Amino acid sequence: MGKLVALVLLGVGLSLVGEMFLAFRERVNASREVEPVEPENCHLIEELESGSEDIDILPSGLAFISSLQVCWSLLEVHSRPCLPGYHQWRLQNGKYCCLIFLLEASSQRGIRLYEGLKYPGMPNFAPDEPGKIFLMDLNEQNPRAQALEISGGFDKELFNPHGISIFIDKDNTVYLYVVNHPHMKSTVEIFKFEEQQRSLVYLKTIKHELLKSVNDIVVLGPEQFYATRDHYFTNSLLSFFEMILDLRWTYVLFYSPREVKVVAKGFCSANGITVSADQKYVYVADVAAKNIHIMEKHDNWDLTQLKVIQLGTLVDNLTVDPATGDILAGCHPNPMKLLNYNPEDPPGSEVLRIQNVLSEKPRVSTVYANNGSVLQGTSVASVYHGKILIGTVFHKTLYCEL
Repeated sequence: MGKLVALVLLGVGLSLVGEMFLAFRERVNASREVEPVEPENCHLIEELESGSEDIDILPSGLAFISSLQVCWSLLEVHSRPCLPGYHQWRLQNGKYCCLIFLLEASSQRGIRLYEGLKYPGMPNFAPDEPGKIFLMDLNEQNPRAQALEISGGFDKELFNPHGISIFIDKDNTVYLYVVNHPHMKSTVEIFKFEEQQRSLVYLKTIKHELLKSVNDIVVLGPEQFYATRDHYFTNSLLSFFEMILDLRWTYVLFYSPREVKVVAKGFCSANGITVSADQKYVYVADVAAKNIHIMEKHDNWDLTQLKVIQLGTLVDNLTVDPATGDILAGCHPNPMKLLNYNPEDPPGSEVLRIQNVLSEKPRVSTVYANNGSVLQGTSVASVYHGKILIGTVFHKTLYCEL
């Protein structure tokens, strides 16, 4: 009798999980396709073949690009040695990954293992080596990307960059703040940019108990920034159920040397974050909810929500057009293709422009859309003087003249 009850409960549980998963697929537009919208004058950047997850551009036209280059898979990967309960898998290049599921069973269902950001959930095509920060000069006729050298005693072997943000001090010194994921944890690294040497000098690592599952960052003062937490659970399996159950436990925090606090919460998955040109408003992308939250910033750094703009697509990183104040959003139109990667049916890319952000009826238009034949898994788009740079989580990088 006890076994029968256990089987019934197991069946009911599996049925509920199945129903929730189907609801999740519908909620995140699992089967959505995009109509192509492609500017005429575009080309791929040769030096960026394996991800350009976030981009920030100086007023001078120098663009910083974070490239995520460490091994990961559908759910979770750790550096060797593998943690208990994980399965070691040897890649073709002789490196190792640690998977939560055995690849032999998963691959038969179309789940592929690639190399890229050491962060749960997506594929990547990069070699298994540390991540890098690239620099492009968008004033050049045919801009190329170059990897920046890092000095100052920074452990480059553990560099796994994610969101980035530029801060220009009163003396015009440029600092680059980088969300890093060493050993699957979250830190914020501070670098000084040496323009003549085209290099970064490591200054400091910021750690805090609230800096967990950090996705993106926007810096507004010396060591003063907002950061997003995209998952409540750090365990990948629990994070998976967190998304399925739509728990809305993630948040935005404010960090300064004197105060660290949560300033906005209730997000499905707080992702990209940026600030208006006048620094009065903060824009937060909730990727799973497919919307952007418009927040008013107060003198004490607290945030008050003014409105939510629904976009109908999964919103990743946000940038602001300095000439117009419009928001540009890198989006994932069909995220299940991103999670369950199949090169024969790749994930698409989408870039949206949101105009008149504070008005009653903001105008949303499509700047770029592709079914994956050119660009896969767009995460960010940033503009400079009629030029746009479109980055991806794990794929290539596109440069267009608008």
